[in-house]
Amino acid sequence: MPVNPTRLKPFELVRLVNSTPLGEALNERRLRRHRASAGARISDDGQTVNLIRYAAWLAETWLSQRERRTGLTYDERKEAARSRNVALALAGRDIGELPEVAHPETKAACRNDFRLFCENYFPEIFSLAWSQDHIKAISKIETAVLKGGLFAFAMPRGTGKTQLSETAAIWSMLYGHREFVCLIGATETAALEMLDSIRTELEVNERLEEDFPEVVFPVKCLDGIANRCAGQLYKGERTRISWTGNELVLPTIAGSPASGVVVRVAGITGRVRGMKYKRPDGRSVRPSLVIVDDPQTTESAGSLEQTRKRVRVLAGDILGLAGPGQKISGIMPCTVIRPGDMAEQLLDRKLHPEWNGERTKLIYQFPANTRLWEEYADIRADSLREDGDIARATEFYREHKDEMDEGAVVAWPERHNPDEISGLQHAMDLKLMDEAAFQSEYQNDPLPEDVGGETMLSRDEIASKVNGLAEGIVPLACDRLTCFIDIQKTLLYYAVTAWSGEFTGAVLAYGAWPEQRSRMFTLAQASPTIQDRFPNAGLEGCIYGALEALTDSLLSREWRREDGAELKIERLLIDANWGASTDVVYQFCRQCRWGGIVCPAHGRYVGASSRPMTEYRRQAGDRMGFNWMMPSIAGKRAIRHVIFDSNFWKSFVHSRLAVPLGDRGCLSLWGRRPDIHQQMADHLTAEYRVRTSGRGRIVDEWKLRPDRSDNHWLDCLAGCAVCGSMLGATMPEFGTPSPLKRRPAPIRLSEIASAKRREESVPASAGRQRIRLSDIQKQKK
Repeated sequence: MPVNPTRLKPFELVRLVNSTPLGEALNERRLRRHRASAGARISDDGQTVNLIRYAAWLAETWLSQRERRTGLTYDERKEAARSRNVALALAGRDIGELPEVAHPETKAACRNDFRLFCENYFPEIFSLAWSQDHIKAISKIETAVLKGGLFAFAMPRGTGKTQLSETAAIWSMLYGHREFVCLIGATETAALEMLDSIRTELEVNERLEEDFPEVVFPVKCLDGIANRCAGQLYKGERTRISWTGNELVLPTIAGSPASGVVVRVAGITGRVRGMKYKRPDGRSVRPSLVIVDDPQTTESAGSLEQTRKRVRVLAGDILGLAGPGQKISGIMPCTVIRPGDMAEQLLDRKLHPEWNGERTKLIYQFPANTRLWEEYADIRADSLREDGDIARATEFYREHKDEMDEGAVVAWPERHNPDEISGLQHAMDLKLMDEAAFQSEYQNDPLPEDVGGETMLSRDEIASKVNGLAEGIVPLACDRLTCFIDIQKTLLYYAVTAWSGEFTGAVLAYGAWPEQRSRMFTLAQASPTIQDRFPNAGLEGCIYGALEALTDSLLSREWRREDGAELKIERLLIDANWGASTDVVYQFCRQCRWGGIVCPAHGRYVGASSRPMTEYRRQAGDRMGFNWMMPSIAGKRAIRHVIFDSNFWKSFVHSRLAVPLGDRGCLSLWGRRPDIHQQMADHLTAEYRVRTSGRGRIVDEWKLRPDRSDNHWLDCLAGCAVCGSMLGATMPEFGTPSPLKRRPAPIRLSEIASAKRREESVPASAGRQRIRLSDIQKQKK
């Protein structure tokens, strides 16, 4: 081990000084006197001695004694003292000669071999045998660092994907493969944790200290004191080392491939743009390797807007860090948290082929003998309850191992806990603890959010719910037509639905205004738009004009039923929730010629923790329905509107779609070809439900999938169902509202007095009857 001359214990110093051919020059008694005289000038902590400072102190003492003997003037002694202090300061700042490399052959062999570097310099971290998934990931990381390219990989929790990324950063820094490494985390705090891990390895890893003294020795000389960075010297030249909280700059040492390598951190939503560093030679360098570690949080994975923002930042800001004309290399370990989240999108080679995504699993094929594993689960649960361990379950598995392992394919057989005997047992234990977490964290294939409740229909199942009728033809069983319009900035989405009294329904027509040129379109790619139809109007004018044109077209039309009867739309609701359109929707409903049919509507998110609409207190003038209400007129808009529980009515629409054709309460689509309803099916499945409980009830809460953005026809069908309820349609399970009891008319005192006079006018012989209030009320009726 190399000796640190700046921190020698007294006996080590005596032994070192006396080891020269000159023989004994120092003993412990003399050293004790010198330490008492010099004090902190030769020791930082009072326990060790800095050999360089000790030698300088001895020289200074000798010179001062000589000056006193030579009789120098005061100014001459002052200048001599200043010169000595300068020399001492420079000597204290200079780190001296670098130690020799302990294993030059190993260091050279690991230059272009990342796997060998991990095995030789981090054996405590990578102690188990590599799996095939590890070898594949190491090969991709090596290619990304040495030759360039992007690589995203999702590996099970605990397989060391973050450690591989951090080690790749250290490898690229020490050998100078990359001049500027940028660490990106889901948050800046997460990125700083990666930097702290790298900093700790450079400070305490003895293997790195032995073979990379040009980097580690100057770091060790800092003793963890960042203020020493600015003054550190090597052979009289500044090392320009930086050791701050969010940046590392390796020491500038002549001949070192790692000289001046930079590492910086940032959160993916923080300040990423414009990273650069000016080197001592005047060159300005930009990041050439970016490591993006788990770029999403659980919250962002469930948010469409946050997912889009992070994907845009990654594609624009982060991959553009290298500057014009330069390509950046990237490594991104990640975990798929929810279907369609940022990680799943980037791992999809069809959507993002540039990232070369790899998705690995803990179990690639589950065992075939499910009966034995079910018995194992029961034994394991009993063992945990009674003994607090899984010893009995492990013994059962040992006895039936061959049968229970049959058909299973495990990614990493060596991974298991001390109380387990195989990687398969470990994986199945994780699955038994929490299957949903296992699918997400260890299989990178998260379960749908609604696994606990009713299974949602797929797009193909919804599109196939066709009734064979032509578009616009009303089924014979239906006798009331409803419509809902969903307002967006560039389009109006609408749906027209026919209902029977028992909520058997059929979608007669749906579309967008203006009519689109393509049958398959998205809101973001709409052409033409409302603004194209009204080029000289502002936003409010465009929406008003579009509503006028669409409502005139829908409400003036007669819809023919199968028996030849002509029906018209009886109720049309217009979504007034889109912020910029609320006032103009109310204005339109007040002024349009369809005032008795058209009404503004507000879908309200009523979650499990919210008070259900059935418990709302009815005020004077309110009209209450099943999970909808029409409050009394109040405020500046002065027009009645509808408020409904959007969660309930979306669940209601999906329940109606799940009813087989021909059964009561079924909702069907027009036509015979399922392929023409694919886009409608996309809208209806753009949201997923989360079954939650609160306030003593279980509620479906609907959330937009991160990979979808258009759900407008789902909103339209939910609104049409609300209209059907307003027109009297009901399901038997809803119950029929009991008729309201008419409040008895008030009885006036004059009426009581009149009845009393009539009683007194009757002769006593005829028999008088007692006055009753009920008799007076009957007379009033």
